[in-house]
Amino acid sequence: MNGTTALSPWLPTAPCTPGHCAAHPKTVHRAGAVAAGAVRASVRLTAGLLAVLVGVLLAPASGLLPAATRLALVRHWLRAVVRAFGVRVRYEGVPDATGPLLVVANHVSWLDIPLIAAVLPGRMVAKAEVRRWPVLGTLAALGGTLFIDRDGLRALPGTVRAMTAVLAGGGRVIVFPEGSTWCGRAVGRFRPAAFQAALDAGCAVQPVRIDYRPTDAAAYVGDDPLAASLWRVVTTRRLTAVVRVPEPLPGARYTDRRALAAAAERAVAQRVVPQRAVAQQAVAQRAVASDSANLPSLSVHQRSRSRPASASSSRTPA
Repeated sequence: MNGTTALSPWLPTAPCTPGHCAAHPKTVHRAGAVAAGAVRASVRLTAGLLAVLVGVLLAPASGLLPAATRLALVRHWLRAVVRAFGVRVRYEGVPDATGPLLVVANHVSWLDIPLIAAVLPGRMVAKAEVRRWPVLGTLAALGGTLFIDRDGLRALPGTVRAMTAVLAGGGRVIVFPEGSTWCGRAVGRFRPAAFQAALDAGCAVQPVRIDYRPTDAAAYVGDDPLAASLWRVVTTRRLTAVVRVPEPLPGARYTDRRALAAAAERAVAQRVVPQRAVAQQAVAQRAVASDSANLPSLSVHQRSRSRPASASSSRTPA
């Protein structure tokens, strides 16, 4: 299972599998997206790994810098790593969040970790096995990840206490409450355990929605090997990640962790409306307004039996 922060001791899993959900290069090509050539993919893979290596080598020296400077460098480094792998990124609605915050997001790929940390840096919660993963383990360790050993039910309260301590100390904690990676077409149920930490620390919850286009190219699901996922990412042209950050949810507004988890799940389940669709809607609305302005005006004694049809937009269900 590839879930990075599965807080449930019974390890919840998604129905997504590599064969059905993770599009390999030839599948992406048939769907209309042009796969990058072998040479370009090799260059991307090399550049991405080198970017990770540079961060690893400079990490000890960065400890001598002021906290604000070090944090800024880490954020720029994470964005450079993602870009080196050939992924374009667009952030929408990023707030100026300060103070303690529980950041929760849907989980699609190993790319989720640097994408979130680049804009909302904090202590990631991950299973101990992640520390041994190539590339991802290095990124997670350098980001101050809280590695949790989840061998049984008794470990869950300790995990929540560790999260609460970080939040109570003014820090941020990043968690994927679905407990497993999904392919991106849907969002799994948010497990409520992590939200108890936000209630105990009296802090807000920041939902984050991550979408990838093409949807399946970045999916890291089931027993998909990390090497296969890396190659799929670098061989996909125009792979774009859209990270939407809506307004935080005040924890004090909710009576218990289940209500807070449900509210965060609803906020994350709202898909990003493509910018092209927004632009088309705006053009249609301007056209309607222009046509209305050219119509002869009605006097107070006249009654209109029809009205212009307003532009509408549809939202794809999560």
